[in-house]
Amino acid sequence: MNIALIVLSVFAFFILLSSFFTVKQQTAVVVERFGKFLSIRQSGLHLKIPLIDRIAGRVNLKIQQLDVIIETKTKDNVFVKLKVSVQFMVIKETVYDAFYKLEYPHDQITSYVFDVVRAEVPKLKLDDVFERKDDIAIAVKRELNEAMTTYGYTIINTLVTDIDPDIQVKNAMNRINAADREKTVAEFEAEASRIRIVAKAEAEAESKRLQGQGIANQRREIAKGLVESVDVLNRVGINSQEASALIVVTQHYDTLQAIGADANSNLILLPNSPQAGSDMLNNMIASFSASNQVGELMKKRNGKGTSRREKNIELHEKPEPEETPETEE
Repeated sequence: MNIALIVLSVFAFFILLSSFFTVKQQTAVVVERFGKFLSIRQSGLHLKIPLIDRIAGRVNLKIQQLDVIIETKTKDNVFVKLKVSVQFMVIKETVYDAFYKLEYPHDQITSYVFDVVRAEVPKLKLDDVFERKDDIAIAVKRELNEAMTTYGYTIINTLVTDIDPDIQVKNAMNRINAADREKTVAEFEAEASRIRIVAKAEAEAESKRLQGQGIANQRREIAKGLVESVDVLNRVGINSQEASALIVVTQHYDTLQAIGADANSNLILLPNSPQAGSDMLNNMIASFSASNQVGELMKKRNGKGTSRREKNIELHEKPEPEETPETEE
């Protein structure tokens, strides 16, 4: 008797415990009575009739994500793999539809994604697929929303997270991009080289201009010094020809001295013999004398030519004698 009571008490205790159940947050529980829908219980502690009511299933109300990988062909006959991520959730007010109308929601969503992507991508070229992936995602979301709302689901967002073309096409695209970048680098390098050449040419031109001005100023001062030197020599009885020759010979020896002062110089000045100075002086004096003689002869010839021309002009301009009038007989 006591054993039967104990067994009965234990059985009653388990029956009582099975009457209570809890529902987690963001979850809905579908309760059935004798296999027929009874109610939907939200989060919290709930009571059901043991052996009569049962929990038919639990529905997740959180946002879920489904990744779908699709292989399709573009307009320019390139096969690509697209990864489309679909974020969806069960509408809290339509848990009944989500539980009873759709058996495998993931398979249903995958089918719609395949259908939309394989209808949209073949209209686009490969480059357009990369540029317009958001348009593809919007088309998928629009189609899924229209279809899944009937089953109690809402589509939060759809994302095309990856576009993977064939490996050979990918390598070709990388080569095109590399060639384009190399072209850009070559253009920039050519422009930089041109700028350097122009700057160098401008700098050389400016340097030569300043160098020319310096040489002109130097020669001007040398000429002034030569004039002063000739004036000084003229005062002591040396004529201009001898003074010029003397100055040139002096500069010749100054040049020899400057060359000898540089131990690393490889310049050879010819002639550089001891009698070169005197020969140079004699040659210059002789050339100056010859040039003066030639100049005097040219002046005399020019003077004679002028006197002859003047005589010819006087003869041509001499008036003719006047004719005497004849007397009438």
